[in-house]
Amino acid sequence: MGSSETASSETASSGVDTSRPADVYDVVVIGGGPAGLTAGLYLARARYRVLILERADYGGQIAITADVVNYPGIISTDGAKLTETMRRQAENFGAEFRAAEATGLDVDGDIKTVHTSRGDVRAFGVLVATGASPRKIGFAGEEEYAGRGVAYCATCDGEFFTNREVLVVGGGFAAAEESVFLTKYASKVTVLVREDDFTCDASVSAEAKEHPKIEVRYHTELEGVSAGQGGLVEAELKDVHTGKRESWHPADDGTFGVFVFAGYVPQTDLLRDVVALDSHGYVVTHGYMETSAPGVYAAGDLRVKNLRQVVTATADGAIAAVELERYASQMSAKTGIVPPRPAESNYEKEKAKEAAAADAAQSSPAPAPVSTSTDATAAAKGSSGFFDDAIRQQLGVVFGRMAHPVVLRLSLDGTPLSKELEGFVDELASLSSGKLSVDHDDPATQDDAGRAIFDSDAALPRSRPEVRICATRPDGSVVPTGMAFHGVPSGHEFNSFVLGLYNAAGPGQKVDADTESRIESIKDPVDVMLLVSLTCTMCPTTVLSSQRIAASNPNVRAEAYDLAHFPELKDKYNVMSVPCIVITGGDGSRKVEFGKKSVPQMLDLIGA
Repeated sequence: MGSSETASSETASSGVDTSRPADVYDVVVIGGGPAGLTAGLYLARARYRVLILERADYGGQIAITADVVNYPGIISTDGAKLTETMRRQAENFGAEFRAAEATGLDVDGDIKTVHTSRGDVRAFGVLVATGASPRKIGFAGEEEYAGRGVAYCATCDGEFFTNREVLVVGGGFAAAEESVFLTKYASKVTVLVREDDFTCDASVSAEAKEHPKIEVRYHTELEGVSAGQGGLVEAELKDVHTGKRESWHPADDGTFGVFVFAGYVPQTDLLRDVVALDSHGYVVTHGYMETSAPGVYAAGDLRVKNLRQVVTATADGAIAAVELERYASQMSAKTGIVPPRPAESNYEKEKAKEAAAADAAQSSPAPAPVSTSTDATAAAKGSSGFFDDAIRQQLGVVFGRMAHPVVLRLSLDGTPLSKELEGFVDELASLSSGKLSVDHDDPATQDDAGRAIFDSDAALPRSRPEVRICATRPDGSVVPTGMAFHGVPSGHEFNSFVLGLYNAAGPGQKVDADTESRIESIKDPVDVMLLVSLTCTMCPTTVLSSQRIAASNPNVRAEAYDLAHFPELKDKYNVMSVPCIVITGGDGSRKVEFGKKSVPQMLDLIGA
């Protein structure tokens, strides 16, 4: 029997369909943080077909870190920029991406199956890099006041405690680093360390210990908090050595905040009963990131290790990728299946351009000197008020895929913020090749002084400045979609706004059949008010998820408000954490939730 017959026989016995190689990946990476993105980069660069699954935002926990100063080769950056660069690198080499949640694994046989919220994916190898999430410590009031005084992200929520005192719970790297960050806002930071000292490197804790606005209380734990009018007013502290308890109040007897940085919980539910885990739920791996299941690897914060940093996550991802190259190659030889290799990647295109330019240079006379005039320099930079060349290029891709034009309807007042929004939208429309047009609301909806009309009791307060997304129908009619942004959709909200345009124009972001059915099942009116901050890295996912639902169902309205410009809403809902989600049903019922939500999670909140 020949080798090809052997491969066919073994393939048939394992249930693999060799007639459909296009459906098979070399590797599926679950998780789009530093470990997963690095693995995707390495695999794609080696010309393997790799798919990276991410249920929320790419970047993982580091994406919410304001200052990254210890990543080799980079003096200083923020987590979002660092991981966005990693994502673009992987994409440039041909890695594929899909926004989906992995819901199950079948790892027996030569071909593994990853069950996702958008259908099944088959691959030779699987790398799980789902990371870890902040640990809740269980003090009295932690659940009750989450988002109303209790927070877990200094970058997202620190500004809500400007000129107030805050308690920081934890003694590790995050607690030391974030306590210093919070001094930008808080009048005083009190760090509660359960041990007799910080547990992180002394160089990290030194800045917190020496900062004039920080007080560190050792062998102290938080037992509970209570609230009064406007926020938290009292904390119950305990000395773990003596057992003595005390009631703590801020010096001004006002309200305060609590930030919890007590470690992380590994996101390994997907792997229970699939691979070996330790007693804390972390994945047990061997020297090259392999787990107890052949062909299944793990990288990053979810595995047993003594240091969880970006640099170790990227190292894990690179090591796992190289091993998965070997494993996928062996399985390809065994089954006779060769997944389609990445083709026409940006990297290959750039190399082709360089080669063509080099050939042309050898056969052509030297070019004339480049003009150094001011006008020529400006033209070369392609500078503009709001969008640089890289963003313009990305926008061009989105506009090119839009099936129908979109109208951006502005409602403005005479404020500088309105002028900024008008300039932002006008420039965006000018780059759209006719896909976007702009019109203005009837100014009669303003009051006599020309100011915005604001009714904070409305389900979705009508407030200026706002930009409302309207779709055009085949007959030329213009129909509001239920999507709007109050303020200027810049910062971290820019991406969600652009994707909102794409969803309004069609074809829009795909969702699986079950999710689409759930969206269509919403028969009663639902208003979703999204209270966000432009510095929040978790808000865009929630805005995008809500507006993706609104784009498909006219019964749903989803409008985002930049809280920096609408303090009435912040005070009304006592918002001390973003995103804050206010859902009002057709019967007038109202509920308030906090945190990053995917489309399925938003549907759960809506009740679909």
